[in-house]
Amino acid sequence: MAELGHFFEAGGWPMKLNLLFLLLSIAMVIDRIIAVFFKFNLNGERFMAQVEKLVVSDNIDKAVKLCKAAPKAALARVLQAGLTRANRGVLELGNAIEEETLAVTPQVMRRIPALWSIANIAVLIGLFGTVLGLISAFGAIGAAAPEDKQRLLTEGISEALNNTAFGLFIAVFCICGHLVVSSQGKRIIEEIELHSLKLENMLARRAMAELPEGR
Repeated sequence: MAELGHFFEAGGWPMKLNLLFLLLSIAMVIDRIIAVFFKFNLNGERFMAQVEKLVVSDNIDKAVKLCKAAPKAALARVLQAGLTRANRGVLELGNAIEEETLAVTPQVMRRIPALWSIANIAVLIGLFGTVLGLISAFGAIGAAAPEDKQRLLTEGISEALNNTAFGLFIAVFCICGHLVVSSQGKRIIEEIELHSLKLENMLARRAMAELPEGR
């Protein structure tokens, strides 16, 4: 702990500022992992297979109840929006699915792009701290006694390199976190688009089959 404290102390105020960005990025990554791996996620293939069986057997109400059993899952919400309008015409059905998809997508991808911005900001703050450390080092050397020059140069370079290393560490963490959560978020969105289209086509065919002959 003493070495860690010295590490931040030697880096100056830019290190402390970057520490806030590190804590923010950790909180964001944890929040998004919970969201895209647990809150909005479910087994899309298996869930859709269950919905298809119920729709084929004309158990729309049971299909709606199945979706309500997973009220936070993104796919279930979109399918439920379509199923509740299964008997209101193809146009209203499609509009309901599209509307719910547009509502769910931002919730799934929320705050994920911000990780890239934090990565860039952390690198820039680290570079700024590096420049300040070098300025401090060479400025102090010019006015210092000969016996203090080596120490001041070492402290200045240490401050500079600590800022660079810490900024790069935060950037790497943010990029890796972005890769994990954005990949999962995109997978959820792709599942929604695929299975909602399947449902829309199934219900459209069902509606056409129920039309009286000759119409």
